[in-house]
Amino acid sequence: SFLTASMYTEIQRERPDGGNTLTHPDYIDGNPDLIKPKKLLNPVKASKSHQELHRELLMNHKRGLGVDSKPELQRVLEHRRRDLLIKQKKEEEEAKKLQSPFEKELLKRHQRLDQLEKEQEKQEDHAPEFIKVKENLRRTSTMTGDEKAA
Repeated sequence: SFLTASMYTEIQRERPDGGNTLTHPDYIDGNPDLIKPKKLLNPVKASKSHQELHRELLMNHKRGLGVDSKPELQRVLEHRRRDLLIKQKKEEEEAKKLQSPFEKELLKRHQRLDQLEKEQEKQEDHAPEFIKVKENLRRTSTMTGDEKAA
């Protein structure tokens, strides 16, 4: 702080006029012809939500509550939400444990079938365009033949 104070005194010494670089405004003279400027409103401070938040912060400060402390209702709701998530996870784990060996085997087969279908789709994607079109034509021609027979 000593360094900044000495710099300030040097700047003051360099300016003989006392450092007043601002010009004197005309409206202070009391000229009735001039329109006096009005202070602009800050839209943030004028907003209702900002005022309510500021009022709540002041009340919490007077009560001695910290800024990071939450209202009681919010704390209770978060606690309930957390308990519900923990309960759901426990139920899912119990359901996995209770799966019979038959259900596990069905799940494995289903996953294997899905994997085989994905591999076939990948192989079909690499096929040339004319082969895909030919297969589609065969499918439509067999469908129309089956429809005629029915």
